[in-house]
Formats: sequence, structure tokens, C-alpha cells
Amino acid sequence: MMELRSPTAKVMIVLACLVVVLAGIKAASTIMVPFFLSIFIAIACSPIINYTSKFGVPRWLSITFVILIIVVFGFLLAGLVGQSMTEFRENLPTYRTQLDKEFAWIVGKLSEYNININGDLIAAHLDPATAMSVATNFISGMGGVLSNLFLILLTVIFMLFEANSMPHRLHIALADPDMKMKHIDRFIRSVNSYLAIKTVVSLGTGTIIGIWLYVMGVDHFMLWAVLAFMLNYIPNIGSIIAAVPAVMIAFVQYGVASAGMAALGFLLVNTVMGNIVEPRLMGRGMGLSTLVVFLSLIFWGWLLGTVGMLLSVPLTMVVKIALESREESKWLAVLLSSDGKTTS
Repeated sequence: MMELRSPTAKVMIVLACLVVVLAGIKAASTIMVPFFLSIFIAIACSPIINYTSKFGVPRWLSITFVILIIVVFGFLLAGLVGQSMTEFRENLPTYRTQLDKEFAWIVGKLSEYNININGDLIAAHLDPATAMSVATNFISGMGGVLSNLFLILLTVIFMLFEANSMPHRLHIALADPDMKMKHIDRFIRSVNSYLAIKTVVSLGTGTIIGIWLYVMGVDHFMLWAVLAFMLNYIPNIGSIIAAVPAVMIAFVQYGVASAGMAALGFLLVNTVMGNIVEPRLMGRGMGLSTLVVFLSLIFWGWLLGTVGMLLSVPLTMVVKIALESREESKWLAVLLSSDGKTTS
């Protein structure tokens, strides 16, 4: 019989505990999803609270102001996105007709060069309703979660009020009242920094893409801007998913040239924000490998649904930062990273 002190036994026990915890999270996903989203919002907003406190602004006033901004912005955004989704569904028959015409023109041009393609087959597989269902279903899923908006906001408020004392209580809970376990503070700072910077970069990405599509006259530009903001939390894969429906609409509306311009806009914005702005703000060593990003998208999506897909990379980054904070687990963080480097 395997001794409990052997390394193999310890690994088996850890894996068994992990399975039990994940099964519990899956079973309680109705409660866990709003909780995870509340943590995400609270961490993203905490730098604003901390910044205003430097100027002597009372914490309760800063929290009230931030919550009011979230509520007003959320309702305005929900109204605009809801209207765009309704109009999009109403316009689907028109898009279908226009798409058939564009494909017929492309097939005709290709046939002039002896490239024969079955236009009906291509049109059937590139139905705009099917191609854009990922985008609309994703946003609809987020809307379903936000039906618990009051619960989420209430949890965020309590978290923001308790944020200052949380590090100290963690030290006490982990039997470190003298604050000697520096990896705890490093972990908290890294998580706060990552989520805050990622939120700012994602907001900038969505805003610029929205303006780009508005100038081009692409229908439902606000819908695609919100999608770009949300999916920017998922590196590489998210930007591709966000670009597909907007490029399709540009293609249906104005043809190949405008579709190329829309795609170019997504490419330029994501290249600049992802490869220049974000690394400069965040520093080196924060990246995940593309394989890990893809697997985390599948795993967290299965575990938590639509919100899990949105938070898949931030949640995986939290795990990576936690692994980096201890010398004995740094090797696991290296396996998750894109370049074999860690932040500490």
C-alpha cells in the first residue's frame, strides 16, 4: 500500500482534492459566476479608489462615484447593445440577400480565371446568421448573468470597502502576523496590476475599434465594439473571434474592399495594443502560451459558461501569478508562460 508521505501519494491527494473542488464549483456555478465576476470588477476598480484616496477623497465617496459610473454606463451600454441586437436580427434577411449577391460576384470573377467554385455551397456554409451567432450568443449570455446586477454590485461594494484590510487578514489567516511572507503581497499586487491594466487596454481597444467601424459606416458598430472589449481579455483567439462578425457585416454592406479595411483596423489596433501598449504597461513575462490560452478558454467555459470564457485568461493568469509567488511552484508557471520566463 502506498505510504501517505511519498511524493506520488501527495500528488494523488492533491489531484483528488482538485477534482472535488472543481466539481463543487461546477455544481454551484449559479452562485460562483456572479461571485467571480464581482471579484473581477472589484479588482479592476480598486486602482481608481486607491488613486482618489491619495488626494484625501473619502473612501465611501470614491466607491459611490465608481458604482454610479458602472450603473449608468452599464444601463446605457445595455440599451445600445440590445437595440443593435434587435436591429441585427431584423436585418438578417437583407444581409442574406446581399451576401448571396457578393458571393455570386466573387464566383463570377474567379471563373474568369478558370477557378470554378460552387457558390451555393459556400453561401450555405457562410450564412451570416450562423457566422454571427457566436457573437450574439456570447453577449446574450453575458446579459443573462447581468440579470443578477444588484447582487453583483452589492458584492462589489462590500469587496471595495474591505479591500484595504484584506492583505493583513490573509497574513493572519496564514499564520504570518508579522507580515514576513512577502509572496502574499507580491501575489496581490500582481493580480491587481494585471487586471487593472488589462481592463484599460481592453477598453481602449473596444473604443478605437468602435470609432473605426463608425467612421466606415458599418452597421451595429457599438455591438462589435463591446464584443472587441470583452474578447480582448482572451489574447490572440479573442481578437479573431471579435473581428469575424464585423468584417462579415462590412463585406455584406460595402463589398470586399470595406471588409479588408475593417479587418485591417482590427489587425492594427490589436497589434499596437497587444504588442506595444500592453507589454510596456505590464512588463515582461506576463504572457501565456497560445496553447494554454486555448485550453483555458475551453476549460473555464465548460466550468463557468459564458463568463468563464470571458474570464478564462484572467483566471489562468491568477493561477500563474500564484505559482510564480513560490519558489517550489515556479516550474509550473514556466510551463504556462509563452517565453519560459516569469515575472519574479
